[in-house]
Amino acid sequence: MTGALAAAPEDPGGIDVQLRGVVHVYPSPDGDVAALRGVDLDVAAGETVALLGPSGAGKSTVLGLLAGNFTASAGQVVVGGEDLGRLSGARLARLRALEVSLVVQDADRNLLPYATAAENVWFAQQGARGHGARPTLEPVDLLDRFGLADVAGSPVGRLAAGQRQCVAVATGVASQPRLLLVDEPTSRLEPAARARVVDLLLAVGEQLGTTVVVVTHDPEVARRLGRTVTISAGRVGAEGRSGADHVLVGRDGLLQLPEDVLDLLPPGSLVEVRRVGPAVEVRRIDAEAGGDGHDVRDRRARGHDARGHDARGHDARGHDARGHDARGHDAGPPGGRRRPGGDEEET
Repeated sequence: MTGALAAAPEDPGGIDVQLRGVVHVYPSPDGDVAALRGVDLDVAAGETVALLGPSGAGKSTVLGLLAGNFTASAGQVVVGGEDLGRLSGARLARLRALEVSLVVQDADRNLLPYATAAENVWFAQQGARGHGARPTLEPVDLLDRFGLADVAGSPVGRLAAGQRQCVAVATGVASQPRLLLVDEPTSRLEPAARARVVDLLLAVGEQLGTTVVVVTHDPEVARRLGRTVTISAGRVGAEGRSGADHVLVGRDGLLQLPEDVLDLLPPGSLVEVRRVGPAVEVRRIDAEAGGDGHDVRDRRARGHDARGHDARGHDARGHDARGHDARGHDAGPPGGRRRPGGDEEET
């Protein structure tokens, strides 16, 4: 791929996106499956964002909701100020034809293999034309703008995997949408092809001003896209910016801990959370808890050491370290009887 991108005055720019408390449940014969469990997300107009996470985390469900493919079970999905759950069928169809574009996983599902790259772009523009809009770039011009002029006349079925994926992205912006959604565009690609696809996605955002949301399971791809939002178990758990990862606190106060600290705070841990000046201290206490439920630090605060002895060396029954009580009598073995004078009688 060769060629430089140049910004044009007619580029429409991007639109912003908000998800508020979004829940989505898929019905199943074995019981409903909650794919999303209260997702909050903000994407600014013109921003490029990667949704990162393992398979089944809910990433593709977020894309489907933003594309208007289905309606959230609960919560709000707002695209460009439009609450998708409240739109009429006609308004939603127009939004999807003109302003929102989805490139699904696997390049071949987005393309006509027997048609050339230019013909695929032309075909992708027909939805916008059907709603009275005329794309400002002809197919060959659009491919040239994205450095794909050398494959414009080639049937896409004969192109290499990386080239097909780039053409699929080009069809995604054929009608110059304001929001581009791309699902796993670099899966099964070799490193060089993967890098070319990411370059193209960055160019879409930088040169067209389009808002770009990309689903990926590849941390390296996510880091290149600038902002990373990690989705795990149906929730937004973390964000990465400028190469640094941060845990995200949800609106309900919930947070997901990074995997590298779960050995210290495994699920089910009892922790103490304290405000210490401008910082927050999180400390596990159940691992150190004694029989009365207090941790070691609590015992020391009351004058007892970790074994339960107080500052004088007596335990909770008043016996010292040698087994004598406060009067100097031997505590004796369990079950013994005390003789007059304090000696223990065997039993």
